[in-house]
Amino acid sequence: MEYPRIKINLEKVRKNTETIVNRCDNLGISVAGVTKVFCADLKIVKAYMDGGVSYLADSRIQNLMNLEDIDISKILLRLPMISEAEEVVQYADISLNSEIETIKALSKIAIEKNTVHKIILMIDLGDLREGLFKDEDIYTTVEEVLKLEGIELMGIGTNLTCYGGIIPRQENLSRLVELKKCIARRYGIELEIISGGNSSSLHLVFENKIPEGINQLRLGESLVLGRETAFGNRIDGTFDDAFILEVEAIELKDKPSVPIGEIGIDAFGNKPEFIDRGIRKRMICAIGKQDIDLGDIAPLDEDIIILGGSSDHLILDVTDSKIEYKVGDKIKFKLKYGGILKAMTSIYVKKIYV
Repeated sequence: MEYPRIKINLEKVRKNTETIVNRCDNLGISVAGVTKVFCADLKIVKAYMDGGVSYLADSRIQNLMNLEDIDISKILLRLPMISEAEEVVQYADISLNSEIETIKALSKIAIEKNTVHKIILMIDLGDLREGLFKDEDIYTTVEEVLKLEGIELMGIGTNLTCYGGIIPRQENLSRLVELKKCIARRYGIELEIISGGNSSSLHLVFENKIPEGINQLRLGESLVLGRETAFGNRIDGTFDDAFILEVEAIELKDKPSVPIGEIGIDAFGNKPEFIDRGIRKRMICAIGKQDIDLGDIAPLDEDIIILGGSSDHLILDVTDSKIEYKVGDKIKFKLKYGGILKAMTSIYVKKIYV
């Protein structure tokens, strides 16, 4: 199988990583390279490491297992499940946590394995995804964590933008810095890390407005797509085409632009709507919603219109294109973050490295 395929330019990924790592390093911020978007593919991981990341980070313990033999600190990004505590201690050096019962489970396993597992305690600054929300809960949890054997409280962190869309600002991130100071005063400990979020925090780095004391960011989208995610701006000196999707045309025919007959519910439970453009030249390509989210791809030929698709088919309108397409031609697409994630996860999309 040659198509559909995703073509990955490893040098562009390395260059993106190096550019962003250097900008962060100037402010004393280390970068955890998030590998989940490409399922911790070892070739791309090497590009991250060649670009200078200080950690590798992933949401899935299965991906961290794939990185076991790589000599670099590894972070589990998604809050651990108690049922996977043994694997977390074995394959992750650090995990993000917010539940004391889970931390106790990690402590038990760490003691059994005669090791120490490091944790970053997550603080919810208003995005309402994971993290401790109330100050009293934060301090109560810190007190309980400090009593546990086999656990080292390495730092505190937050996540913004991913769920609630809350933009990182000096005001909300400064709360982490103040919390670190309060924890130091109360408990006489100096936390090593203040993890200030993901690629949506980069706009503060580039504006030199990130609060002093934030010393780690967990970056994925910016490294693979060369953009910060709070406002979607491109980052100078980076590439947005390190990942290109290529699909093959399997049908090309002139057809009406509106289906004929009564329209009901499609295979995904939605009632589709159509724009009547008359008879159009329609192309079907061999990829579908099982492999890609249609809203996450953009044809390099800007005259192509994405009409929709099914599980296995992508339907395009190529009427206005200046290219005379034929069956068997390959159509190329840029990808958004979700497009890279879906295509790299699909076993039906071949991975090619250049």
